[in-house]
Amino acid sequence: MIQVSLPVFEGPLDLLLHLIKQNKVDIYNIPIALITKQYLEYIELMRELDLEIASEFLLMAATLIYIKSKMLLPKQEQFEEEEDPRKELVEQLIEYEKIKKASDFLKNQYLIWSKAFPRTTSKEEEVFIEELNIFDLFQALKKILDRPQPKVYIPKETIKVEEKIEQILNVLKVKKSVYFEQLFEPDSSRVEIIVIFLALLELLRLGIARAYQDKPFGKILINLEEGNENRNYL
Repeated sequence: MIQVSLPVFEGPLDLLLHLIKQNKVDIYNIPIALITKQYLEYIELMRELDLEIASEFLLMAATLIYIKSKMLLPKQEQFEEEEDPRKELVEQLIEYEKIKKASDFLKNQYLIWSKAFPRTTSKEEEVFIEELNIFDLFQALKKILDRPQPKVYIPKETIKVEEKIEQILNVLKVKKSVYFEQLFEPDSSRVEIIVIFLALLELLRLGIARAYQDKPFGKILINLEEGNENRNYL
């Protein structure tokens, strides 16, 4: 099986910021029980996908559980002078968010200057201009996995990632762009859904395809990158 690693630029703080935005909560008043529960669900999903989980993700999971346990203590058992257990984490998130915003600003400046040398783009690329991160893909996958599963599923043969890569590639060669959910059949088993997702991650990693959203947490569009129309994977 192909081993897929998470991109190095997506870490535990990225996941926490993703969850905070997804739940539309105040970063200064994080509902720690909810965020911890969802964070651990993502960790479990990574394990199910057999992805390499960096130690930083596990350390953050332990930190969240510790903060949650502190906040569950009766008030009389807490020291009056003790600070909010979330304070240090909130400070980290705010500082990290500043860095990300600065990075995004520089990226946008680059895009503005690059327009001085315009290139031809498709209508889909003009609309879906926001490239998403790995956690947006995980969120979309969770929705697919939460669908009712077939009552009886007996696989006829082993489902291979390589074959699903070729299958997705063939679809993209014909349609050029497809929505994420269109990659999965209504009666796909959990195993098949996971293998298809791993196949998509590999295509994205190789730069053969790219994933976009029209707005934060919007529908995901998968595009075939130019120059891959005649490319085969197997």
